[in-house]
Amino acid sequence: QVQLVESGGGLVQAGGSLRLSCAASERTFSSSSYAMGWFRQAPGKEREFVAAITWSVPYYTDYADSVKGRFTIARDKSKNTVYLQMNSLEPEDTAVYYCAAGPVRSRSVHLYDYWGQGTQVTVSS
Repeated sequence: QVQLVESGGGLVQAGGSLRLSCAASERTFSSSSYAMGWFRQAPGKEREFVAAITWSVPYYTDYADSVKGRFTIARDKSKNTVYLQMNSLEPEDTAVYYCAAGPVRSRSVHLYDYWGQGTQVTVSS
């Protein structure tokens, strides 16, 4: 089983920034096209796509329209870690944020095989 652990969530005022980290078990991934993504879920809502990145070549990034220009996804293969830098946070960004891993880059929650437990992000107005 792939283990993913999120960290970095917290409480921040609107306009502030947070950086989320998703650490995977060492040497978890071997596929050159493996992908990792960030999703979020607010109470009473479905889990929605935020951003995705391929683990290795070919290199792709993808962002939901709601976060494009504000959030940046990045990877550090030496640390088996994916980051989500969140700037200009808005109250609408409040949710539990999950990282996920799957065999191909996708915006669909159904195409990811492994999930972390989530980290809470709360943005106050």
